[in-house]
Amino acid sequence: MSATSNPSSPSRAKTRIRVADESDIPAIQEIYAHYVLKSTASFEEEAPTVAEMTARWQKLKMRGMPFLVAVVGKRVAGYAYGGPYRERSAYRYTIEDSIYISPDMLGRGIGNALMDELIKRCTALGYRQMIAVIGDSTNAASLAIHSQHGFRVIGALSSSGFKFGRWADAVLMQRSLGGGDSTLPPRAPGRRKRKQTR
Repeated sequence: MSATSNPSSPSRAKTRIRVADESDIPAIQEIYAHYVLKSTASFEEEAPTVAEMTARWQKLKMRGMPFLVAVVGKRVAGYAYGGPYRERSAYRYTIEDSIYISPDMLGRGIGNALMDELIKRCTALGYRQMIAVIGDSTNAASLAIHSQHGFRVIGALSSSGFKFGRWADAVLMQRSLGGGDSTLPPRAPGRRKRKQTR
């Protein structure tokens, strides 16, 4: 768990980052629904129900992937998680991040606190690459926070989404975790000791 002070708030409330539990899901669903219904940050067009968000949380939890919430006072002000980038086995050291902040809590350092902790936990779990798939090339806030945390733009899927009557890009960003690709992961397939012959 980490905490960061919030100097922009008159009350200097602290942001606490902790693992999400089931009681947080209604607040998480409310935050995500805003972005689904009001923005192109997500390419979903219908807001998932609390039951669906609970199922998604449970699936990541069962796989041991980090799902975090930022709490200000007693309120869930944002959340972030790491999920599988792709299901094929060769991608097992690559994780995709997602981060959403309650719209009335933007600009308070909550996103930075969540991203710091998510990167730390994903690194500790042995992941070597983190991918961000950012909805819409006009999503300046998401592009900025990822850039601040060492992500670089590696490409874009031009006009791959159609929402609110217009085409939207999906921007791909990436950063290395831990040793990145400088070393092979532990117990990498195919690395067997050769039998010595005499």
